[in-house]
Amino acid sequence: MKHRIVVLGAGYAGAYVAGNLARRLSPADTEITVVNAVPDFVERLRLHQLAAGREIEAQKLADVFAGTGIRLRVARVTDVDPERQVVAVADTDGGGELGYDTLVYALGSHGADQGVPGVAEHAFDVAARPSALRLRERLDSLDKRGRRGEGGNVLVVGDGLTGIETATEIAEARPGLSVGLIARGELGARLSAAARGHLRQACDRLGVTVLEHTSVEAVEATRVLCADGTALASDATVWTAGFAVGPIAAAGGLEVTENGQIVVDRTMRSVSHPNVYAAGDSAYAIGDNGRPLPMSCASAGFTGGQAIAAIVGRLTGRKVPHTKLVYSYNHISLGRRDGILQMVDGEGQARPKYVGGRKAARIKAGILKVSLWANSHPTFGLPKRRRRLAATPDASPEKATAFTPDAPAEKAVA
Repeated sequence: MKHRIVVLGAGYAGAYVAGNLARRLSPADTEITVVNAVPDFVERLRLHQLAAGREIEAQKLADVFAGTGIRLRVARVTDVDPERQVVAVADTDGGGELGYDTLVYALGSHGADQGVPGVAEHAFDVAARPSALRLRERLDSLDKRGRRGEGGNVLVVGDGLTGIETATEIAEARPGLSVGLIARGELGARLSAAARGHLRQACDRLGVTVLEHTSVEAVEATRVLCADGTALASDATVWTAGFAVGPIAAAGGLEVTENGQIVVDRTMRSVSHPNVYAAGDSAYAIGDNGRPLPMSCASAGFTGGQAIAAIVGRLTGRKVPHTKLVYSYNHISLGRRDGILQMVDGEGQARPKYVGGRKAARIKAGILKVSLWANSHPTFGLPKRRRRLAATPDASPEKATAFTPDAPAEKAVA
């Protein structure tokens, strides 16, 4: 009987893990199913650009996984039962259950309102494609008002990487709007002094008004209420002040953190359920520097790579290697022609030097292209012969790794 691997989510982490498992394991021995709520691959790294007005084509996952042997199930995950080793899904046919032997949980994260009243009802976010498109529609309507001389105010709450990128992108793409960025502390606090200076100059150049050391207590339809009693007019409030993982893992009994991330060991294996792995934003993973890896595309690659190595190692009875779990830099786009590449040290602190301007913007564009290519080719150019064999259930290509499901447990390294 084939070993059933189910991957939940086809974002940066999920598509990467599924494709590499298909490339490294024999289709004669494994059956890989990917479950994703939408039929498209979502470039989450570019959703702030989509909201600002740039056209970003959504790739069809059916095309991405064509010829890889990976089965795609377009459905919404409603429940995970790690005791019975089943996943409940809902789709247009009514849904059902999928059994698994190994589960990879890569459902990502969503915007978190941090308990602030009015965020869910009145704020926009760029954490998902539908919400980014809703913001885009709102900005379009404000642009029309601006052409009539009525203007429009946009407030971005949160000065993390997403908030900075969103505010500067909107300001550059829609110069007729007034854009403000609300920072709880100092703007760019995680950057070096020189990089913070560059960021301030970029905000000044783009006309972004920065409000530092400001806490938001409530969001209303046309204004934002601050802790000091200030009320700021806002025609569109964009909330980027934090992210969290959905409740499905916790509801299923997996050990999770307060924000819903699955607690994993060094190999991305759930500490409470050994048949479950987590990757990307869903995983609470401790990096090589002893600190939790941040939610980021880079972390998706590192946690996904470790999960792949662990699953392949354990299924083949080999020693499980420890791959790198590092965080080396912060890369922030400041519109289309400017950016900041901030290197960090082993403790996650900003190094004194940084790369800024057009060079940084070109590097970021390159990162986006490489990320898109990698997720468009999840098996990393699996040879055509292997693709044909992968599509044949009984085929066993000689370059794929066969495994013994009952491989000795002592060969695995936790």
